Amino acid sequence: MINITLPDGSVRQYDKGVTSLEIAQSISEGLARNVLAAKVNDTVWDLSRPINEDATVQLLTWNDDLGKNAFWHSSAHLLAEALEELYPGVKFGIGPPVENGFYYDVDLGDYQFSQEDFAKVEQKMLELARNKSEFKRRDVSKDEAIEYFTKKGDEYKLDLIKDLADGTISFYEQGKFVDLCRGPHIPNTSFIKAAKIMNVAGAYWRGDESKKQLTRIYGVTFPKQKELTEYLERLEEAKKRDHRKLGKELELFTFSEKVGMGLPLWLPKGTLLRERLEQFMRKAQVKAGYQPVVTPHIGSKELYVTSGHYEKYGADSFQPIKTPNENEEFFLKPMNCPHHCEIYKVRPRSYKELPVRLAEFGTVYRYEQSGELHGLTRVRGFTQDDAHIFCRPDQVKEEFMKVIDLVLYVFQALGFEDYTAQISLRDPENKKKYIGADEAWDKAESAIIEAAAEKGLRTVTELGEAAFYGPKLDFMVKDALGRKWQLGTIQVDYQLPERFQLEYIGADNQKHRPVMIHRAPFGSLERFVAVLIEHCGGNFPLWLSPEQFAILPISEKYHDFAQEVYDRLQQEDIRGFVDNRDEKIGRKIRDAEVRKVPYMLIVGEKEQENKAVSVRKHGEGDLGTMSVDEYIGFFQGKIAEVLNK
Repeated sequence: MINITLPDGSVRQYDKGVTSLEIAQSISEGLARNVLAAKVNDTVWDLSRPINEDATVQLLTWNDDLGKNAFWHSSAHLLAEALEELYPGVKFGIGPPVENGFYYDVDLGDYQFSQEDFAKVEQKMLELARNKSEFKRRDVSKDEAIEYFTKKGDEYKLDLIKDLADGTISFYEQGKFVDLCRGPHIPNTSFIKAAKIMNVAGAYWRGDESKKQLTRIYGVTFPKQKELTEYLERLEEAKKRDHRKLGKELELFTFSEKVGMGLPLWLPKGTLLRERLEQFMRKAQVKAGYQPVVTPHIGSKELYVTSGHYEKYGADSFQPIKTPNENEEFFLKPMNCPHHCEIYKVRPRSYKELPVRLAEFGTVYRYEQSGELHGLTRVRGFTQDDAHIFCRPDQVKEEFMKVIDLVLYVFQALGFEDYTAQISLRDPENKKKYIGADEAWDKAESAIIEAAAEKGLRTVTELGEAAFYGPKLDFMVKDALGRKWQLGTIQVDYQLPERFQLEYIGADNQKHRPVMIHRAPFGSLERFVAVLIEHCGGNFPLWLSPEQFAILPISEKYHDFAQEVYDRLQQEDIRGFVDNRDEKIGRKIRDAEVRKVPYMLIVGEKEQENKAVSVRKHGEGDLGTMSVDEYIGFFQGKIAEVLNK
């Protein structure tokens, strides 16, 4: 017998060789009908794979991200089977699952493939899915794999096989299709009830421009047609909320080819929004004991060699800046942390003054490939709400928990309610990717795990996702459309203090190394604004909106009173404008609605007589008449509801 530990901590005994499907059947028939794959210890397995020793088992359904991955990986194989039937002789590259669906890189030879072909591929996929073909795994020798794909004439699979070690190779077969694959897969094709080809693009084999360009076919599948319909509706809504579209319509930011790709230009309204975010964070940081600092946009090559950033990121940075001194090189700053280490070193530190918390809105530069640039979410120059906490080892957990509080305060103020904390640890199988001793890593990882548990965060653990210098806690936020974004990160670092020889004098009068915590609740301001625009569809929280009101005089006779109201609101730091255009009031209201102005204040004869405004709320309509002072109190109360919680 073997012991199987389930996610709730319960332990069940089964015969050696039990499969995950049999475990599901022993729990309930309903679960067995819906389970797609299983996470056995830290690896996702097929349901039919025997378990021969004690293990922790999580049964994965469509509601689990790993379950979706298995579903979409199997769907990529189904797509390949359909293509092989429709386009005989097609050759296959790779077909992985991605965040929303899957793709397969294929060489279609002389066949042409366009949007007009999508429907017939979808139809063929569903026809094959109804065959209920099992996904069968078979381990093969390297020679057997080479022989099979040589006979098939598929040079792409042969190219993949040459890098694989004998004894690690497996085939998966469903219906008439056989693929080189590690798995895992769902039990059979009948789980796939809805399919949609989303897009087609070009992709060089192995990302190498010197090699052949293949056709990359993107698709998505679901276990129910209703879910596909809802997904397509969300995509349409996402197009309306696209931050690039709304950024242009709301006059927030722009890009210029003359300035350079990936370098955003903030327009006046966008700058107001950005500054408001900065003020909000600065105020929260002062309360939390942070000290503001400012560092240059460049640093000497030696600085980044010392920090390790040059070794890890040098190839992805902008080219060095040469000076008249031939031995001198500078780089555009890729990170703020090395600069902050040098600030910490400005004078000797005592254990009594730790933690030292240094905060900066620091702009950094990274040379992203042009094909990867995307609006504000992927740029070459961006500003981080960066801070570094230098503390004693016994302070790490407490400081980490305080940063968690700050991140959650940001989410609450901006309406992000659905989030998961991802504990990102190093890959125990590939420690060469990281710097530092095992003991330091173990301490850092334990501090993060304990802090997240004590704060009651909903967490997932990902091996191999740590930064090269330490583990981290990444906050994965779902927006209003259910899309996941990584916003906010906290990292524990024992390595940079070592590299920069940072010290403090302890109570024992000896020199000690501080621990460094990196944190950025917004992450990149540019990316954060992009996510926020799409999350709220441009309807920003009232405290953040660059235009909080529009005063709409009914006619020219009331322009002076409108200006009087405007001046009064400005005194209270309430931002907006007066629409003095020679337009009918209905047009002014419609235009203010399009601009997503939170409140419209209409002024006419009665309002002027009573020193009042008629208030309309964006998207809701009339709220009645208020005196100007009443409106100020009402407005400030709405702000306080959010920021003073």
